[in-house]
Amino acid sequence: MAPSIRLRRLGAVAAVAGGAYFTILSNPPIAAGDRGLTNAKRRIADPNAAVPARDVQESALIASSAANPLDILVIGGGATGCGVALDAATRGLRVGLVEREDFASGTSSRSTKLIHGGVRYLEKAVFNLDYGQLKLVFHALEERKQVIQNAPHLCNALPCMTPCFSWFEAVYYWMGLKMYDLVAGRHLLHLSRYYSAQESVELFPTLARKGNDRSLKGTVVYYDGQMNDSRLNVALACTAALAGAAVVNHAEVISFLRDDGTGRIIGARIRNNLSGNEFDTYAKVVVNAAGPFCDSVRLMADKDAKQMICPSSGVHIVLPDYYSPEGMGLIVPKTKDGRVIFMLPWLGRTVAGTTDSNTSITMLPEPHEDEIEFILDAISDYLNVKVRRTDVLSAWSGIRPLAVDPRAKSTESISRDHVVCEDLPGLVTITGGKWTTYRSMAEDAVNVAIGSGKLSPASKCVTYNLQLIGADGWDPASFTVLAQQYVRMKTSYGGKVVPGAMDTAAAKHLSHAYGTFAERVAAIAQNENLGKRLAHGYPILEAEVAYCARHEYCESAVDFIARRSRLAFLDTDAARRAVPRIIEILASEHEWDKSTQNQELQKAQEFLETFKSSRNAQFHDGKHK
Repeated sequence: MAPSIRLRRLGAVAAVAGGAYFTILSNPPIAAGDRGLTNAKRRIADPNAAVPARDVQESALIASSAANPLDILVIGGGATGCGVALDAATRGLRVGLVEREDFASGTSSRSTKLIHGGVRYLEKAVFNLDYGQLKLVFHALEERKQVIQNAPHLCNALPCMTPCFSWFEAVYYWMGLKMYDLVAGRHLLHLSRYYSAQESVELFPTLARKGNDRSLKGTVVYYDGQMNDSRLNVALACTAALAGAAVVNHAEVISFLRDDGTGRIIGARIRNNLSGNEFDTYAKVVVNAAGPFCDSVRLMADKDAKQMICPSSGVHIVLPDYYSPEGMGLIVPKTKDGRVIFMLPWLGRTVAGTTDSNTSITMLPEPHEDEIEFILDAISDYLNVKVRRTDVLSAWSGIRPLAVDPRAKSTESISRDHVVCEDLPGLVTITGGKWTTYRSMAEDAVNVAIGSGKLSPASKCVTYNLQLIGADGWDPASFTVLAQQYVRMKTSYGGKVVPGAMDTAAAKHLSHAYGTFAERVAAIAQNENLGKRLAHGYPILEAEVAYCARHEYCESAVDFIARRSRLAFLDTDAARRAVPRIIEILASEHEWDKSTQNQELQKAQEFLETFKSSRNAQFHDGKHK
């Protein structure tokens, strides 16, 4: 498309965007009953709150019966599934949730860590004159702001820099990102702006001023959100538990229960994957929120079910912190094959990705070496630092469950939007969508479930302004209380207990990971001599293992290194070295025998083998030595 035509279309659609913005503003989220919201907030914000123990939660599932069923049973403990459980529980419904692995063990822990409206989708809306796509961007930008407000300790606004190597690119990206601001409207994080080449390299020192016979003209910086995805997911699960939902990880649905007369699904046979025990749980509606595994759940109910999932692989790599400055991301707007690559500061390191390729559905997807090389190639064109394969601290693959509506007549309806359907009586499936819109996806699924089961909620949806566990009363300066009032008591190699300062790095880490509950972790570090760091160069403390085992349903070493802390994603080798100590602490908390500890060590090692750091990668030194 000619540059002049592209610019004209940007201008033309800006008027449409303005009109659509005011149309959407006239339809704000439905207000909930004040009483339901107040009660939910009170339970979740209680500083003395503790989630029910896992065996108590399992007992609640077992206690259901055909005569006294749950209202909703959710299958899947990812962002959407936990969002459904929280939404339904805060409406006053009786809710259970089971997850065969761990909360966020699938796609929800393997994202780009962005909470975004979709700059690429806005561009497509403009050039395809697609008002439907534009509305999706409006909606995602609204949800982006709410996700950040509801969990400010786990989410933040992040500026992203878009390099411009021609004056046309400078005008094009400036106009496009100003339109992104316009579409965000009152949900705007911060205004985008243009920076000269000199200003840009001062903000992003590793940005190349010249490359591929081009010289940098300037950059356009815009804002999106960033999150700690798996900890946000765990916070959803724990918040749902505090709201009354019976959430159980490591519990798998192995078959469905049906009404003998109508054939309607009325519950599921569940296996506790930790103990091997099996039990029946009855529910008026079952919600299938199994992400990429939605189809396997549907096939369990109906062997002739039409496929809904078109899986796509997204690979990310983690590099040392010097690749990007703290507090500024970089977007490579066009790679050689037209994809977009992000390079973002995250938890003291740099995450880069992602790819988008067809894949098969597996429990532990692995990144291919050519995908890692593709990301390294893409960012090397924009950086003045030597990009090396040996710098890759961790690399992982996640499976996006792109959705096809089974009621659609053609497969051309593959979408980044979500699909909710009840193609079997009593089984509502929710899939597709993205992390940013998990809350509204859950709301849609619960609305369909209420209709399917003729349920009687006490209120309408209350999650729009519902802060998650650890958020109430938190502010960015909360870490100072930890630094001033706590010490880290550490057991030396000789067995002697010595005090250590609760340094700024550790205090900030605890504050952002646990919010207002960080003081509980700090108290364990101080009072139980668990103040030592688990890995050199990372602020993750031994006390976190004990806290997560007691209060966050951390049942295995992999649960901790991958989802409670992010060590496996940040530095695979550091995680490998920390595993024996993590198992030692978990063994004390869960009363594991030696055999169980050995099994845990083996499982952790097998899990970490799927993360292709420079150490465990099979590659030949090529361009990125």
